[in-house]
Amino acid sequence: MKFLPRMAIVLFLSAWPLSHTAAQQFQCNPCSHAFGKVKVGTSVSFSIQLSNTGSKSLRISTKSKQGSGEFHFGSFPLPVTLMPGKSVNLPIIFTPTAIGHVTGAFILNSNALDPVLSLPLAGTGAPQLTLSPASLNFGNVTVGNSTALPIKLIASAGNVTISSDQFTNSEFSLIGLVPPVTILSGTSMQIKLKFTPGQSGTASGKAGFFSNAVVSPVVELLTGTGVAQNAHNVTLTWQDSGSSIVGYNIYRGTVHGGPYQKINDALEASNNYIDYFVSSGSTYFYVTTAVNSSGAESGYSNETKAVIPSP
Repeated sequence: MKFLPRMAIVLFLSAWPLSHTAAQQFQCNPCSHAFGKVKVGTSVSFSIQLSNTGSKSLRISTKSKQGSGEFHFGSFPLPVTLMPGKSVNLPIIFTPTAIGHVTGAFILNSNALDPVLSLPLAGTGAPQLTLSPASLNFGNVTVGNSTALPIKLIASAGNVTISSDQFTNSEFSLIGLVPPVTILSGTSMQIKLKFTPGQSGTASGKAGFFSNAVVSPVVELLTGTGVAQNAHNVTLTWQDSGSSIVGYNIYRGTVHGGPYQKINDALEASNNYIDYFVSSGSTYFYVTTAVNSSGAESGYSNETKAVIPSP
């Protein structure tokens, strides 16, 4: 009796599970986003790129969100089908309703091997601080003397707490504000900035106010010109015209009753002024006007006469 030789049976296992892992690859760029500071009551948008890096079509079926309700989907109707190698942008929106830091996440569900994609989000609602005016020109100031001009710090969309201030030029300084100080939402605070030139020539600088506002620091641009002292000058003083007055203009003429020419470059915040630009042997006639917070200017004051001695 003959025996047939045994046959070896070899099983070849398909490698399809390995290739299947590349079927639907759902990727995001970036996979999270921090909006930073955003003014309360306004909206900021951002787009996240979603891609299918696999070899088969990918279907995004549902979306949802977790955490703060201040994060919103932009226009992104579902379902969305991505062919291999294709991408789509997911618009996201942050609209803070109150001051403070919030977090959240957007959740996307798909037929990818990892079917749940979570996109963490963060943002901070912040108030706004504005300066009025945004720049000051102190004009000509005699070296060693000082001139002060007013500005308003205005808070909106929440209370603003000013933590510190900083100047880029030591010839400029601050009057009337000692940080930290809080300005209530919808109100303003008036302070003064001072220019004290240490030498002749044009000076420039910046005043920065650091706070919890959406922009920090908020910057005031400053300029002024230091002038050397003259042998002769005319000192003018007048009575304060009331709390609604924000400054004064000074006018000078060479004939009784005018015409007059304004000689100050910027509103004079105090009730005195020194005119250093006078000539020996000349006679001058001065008047002043008052300017209120609405920008309205009064009529001329009584005229004052000054006679400059001859050399």
